[in-house]
Amino acid sequence: MSIVSDPVLIGGAAIPASSKEAQVQTLPLLAYPIPAGCHAIPAEELDLRSDAEIDQSLANPRPISTDYQKNIFFFWHSGYEFMHPYTKRNVRAHYRRLAKFGWNIYVINRVEGSPLNIVNFVDVTDPELFPKAFLDGRIGGDFAPQHTSDLVRWPLLMKYGGIYTDVGQLQIGDLNRLWEQTLGNPDSPYDIISYNLGPIDHRDLANYFYASRPNNPLFLRAHKLLLALWNADGGKLSTEGMHASPLLKGPKLIGQRFSEEIRKKLTDYIIQGYCLTLAMGLIDDEDGWDGPTYCAEHIYAIDYMVGSQLIQQYTNWNGKEAFRLLSLSLPEDGEDESDDQKKAREIVEACLSKSYSFKLAHGYIVQVFGDTLGSLWRKHDGSDYVPGTYAHWLREAMTYWTQDELPERLDFKVIEPYKRGPLLRES
Repeated sequence: MSIVSDPVLIGGAAIPASSKEAQVQTLPLLAYPIPAGCHAIPAEELDLRSDAEIDQSLANPRPISTDYQKNIFFFWHSGYEFMHPYTKRNVRAHYRRLAKFGWNIYVINRVEGSPLNIVNFVDVTDPELFPKAFLDGRIGGDFAPQHTSDLVRWPLLMKYGGIYTDVGQLQIGDLNRLWEQTLGNPDSPYDIISYNLGPIDHRDLANYFYASRPNNPLFLRAHKLLLALWNADGGKLSTEGMHASPLLKGPKLIGQRFSEEIRKKLTDYIIQGYCLTLAMGLIDDEDGWDGPTYCAEHIYAIDYMVGSQLIQQYTNWNGKEAFRLLSLSLPEDGEDESDDQKKAREIVEACLSKSYSFKLAHGYIVQVFGDTLGSLWRKHDGSDYVPGTYAHWLREAMTYWTQDELPERLDFKVIEPYKRGPLLRES
């Protein structure tokens, strides 16, 4: 595989090196093959400025408005400047692909004096939006940054609408097109886009990607429940033990294939998602809320395994194996493909042609499975972006290519409720 520097190749489409687009490229791109089901994004639809220029735009985004919903929110407690290089690449790829379609990208933080501090977007002193621990700056536990992030995403979406996605999320499919055909279309029945964790008859939306219009009724109720858990017993400082709240009786603990101890810890870790699951399965006649019917009619849910975790089917959730395979170099011209290279190629081609996104796992999951691809890319700086490797092929494709089709929506049916009665009444 040879590196092409003149002319520069962008997603397989040659652009003369003398053109403005080519001149701003900071790295030569590789002529990787485009898998079936994908196509190169036209250069005029991409922001092809240098990384430094993209970073400057991210640091100085357009002012936000409640009248405009094409917003993408990320969160990093200490700010974009201090994000790891591989997650910066995730955010830049979103910017390059979406900015020209009118999307505003905000990397929200909690940095004193920063224009991107959450205090400049929502009222963090409002007890109906944030728990006492957040207001007092006392959120603790092993995963305080993650839980701080959990607490900002619904208030942002409820006020402004748009998309909240984790910094570990790599986008493959056409996000703007899906938005325009669903939430951006006033005639569409869909209010939410997310990934469903587990079988189709289970309601568990992945909190690493939420899209909604403002004032979403499901998020409103789930957030009320989340706040009640945080404010219980005079105010919690972490999510430890929240799974045992009598407000949460109904849904099974998260991660049924694990031991009970791990299920409890995993549910505490993803307590936001657990609150959403209960609200999705709640029928509250006093409030006029029918969660099972709402979900069947108004959620565009994508299967999470194929949609965002397909690599796990190839590596059996073995992060070290995923890292090893994607770190391999492609065969040189005239060189035979090894068995490992074949498997790495199949992973890349499958993800690019079948997955709508690629979620890098971190947090508590590392304690359960050991190192993940994301944690290893963090430990080995730059390993996700070595030219000529399968990781680099995947990376470049996610910036310069997209899929021909949109992801299939799961056909949610009306399920038996998990709970009947008021949301905040113990059962």
